[in-house]
Amino acid sequence: MSLAELMQKTSKYYWWLQIGGWGILALILLFINILFGKVDEQFIIALCVQMLAGIFSTHLLRLYIQNKGWLDLPVEKALPRLALGILIVCLLDGVIRISVNNWLDLSTGKKKFEFSTRFLLVTVENGLYIIPWTLIYYFFHYNEKSRKQQLDTLKLEALVKELELKTIKSHINPHFIFNALNSIRALIDENPLRARTAITELSNILRSSMQTEKQETVFFEKELNIVKDYLALEFIRFEDRLNVEYEIAENTLTQQIPPMMLQTLVENAIKHGISKQVSGGTVTIVSKMEENYHQLVIRNTGRLNKTNNEDGFGLASTRNRLHLLFGEEANFHIREINGNMVEAELHIPLT
Repeated sequence: MSLAELMQKTSKYYWWLQIGGWGILALILLFINILFGKVDEQFIIALCVQMLAGIFSTHLLRLYIQNKGWLDLPVEKALPRLALGILIVCLLDGVIRISVNNWLDLSTGKKKFEFSTRFLLVTVENGLYIIPWTLIYYFFHYNEKSRKQQLDTLKLEALVKELELKTIKSHINPHFIFNALNSIRALIDENPLRARTAITELSNILRSSMQTEKQETVFFEKELNIVKDYLALEFIRFEDRLNVEYEIAENTLTQQIPPMMLQTLVENAIKHGISKQVSGGTVTIVSKMEENYHQLVIRNTGRLNKTNNEDGFGLASTRNRLHLLFGEEANFHIREINGNMVEAELHIPLT
């Protein structure tokens, strides 16, 4: 991130606090010198130099902290870096103050000392101001980050609970049960073995729905097996109107994904894609590694209906859950390709 971009991110409240904090310090030092020392033009100029150098050096430290992402580090890793940063900034501030004072030929009480002694005294003095400044700044943002993480956790729990309830309802609603049981009943006489298998598949789907309450992620292989059961049941209903293709890389089976996410997208493909095609179509599930991401792609024959597809609960929850679980690095897109094909694509950072 460039310096200009970081400057644009500074808030008006930060600058008010910067100017106000250093201004209060200047008033305190002025008051002390009025009582116990001498206040003249040179002292006022030296005091202004001290305040401006303090604002400049602490602002540079803030920019560096933001650029290096120290605010996102655990406390045990951030504090040693902050200590080193404080030391460097104190030294830098000391060099600036002494150099400007010498250039302006300001005769202060410290000028009678050797340069090394003056430098040490100014550095220690800077530490008295910059150490509290840095700790207040860091722990303020640390507290804000902790509050945001707690809020995100609560949002995730609420979203998972809502998704669980929605998923269970979708699986046990009369329409779904009617279709599944009708298909199984038709098989009882002509293919009893397939009927028994279909009952097992339906049982697996319902059991999986009930077990999502305490799970944030599951192995992709487990989710894929549930989806295969779901598609096997749908195949009974659609017969040769439904074609399913799998392109699954072995090394993706142990990757973690949110439970019921893949099934939500496949259900969406069947409901809004295949079921609306007179001649049916194909559902393709692709799982592979793409650089540092687990890439999941679900393609289905059909057209993208933005009213149903973009604003539906399932797709909205997919985006929200991905961002809450994996951060901004996770991505989800759905688009129409090749005129009569819809593609939903997920990028999940490798765990």
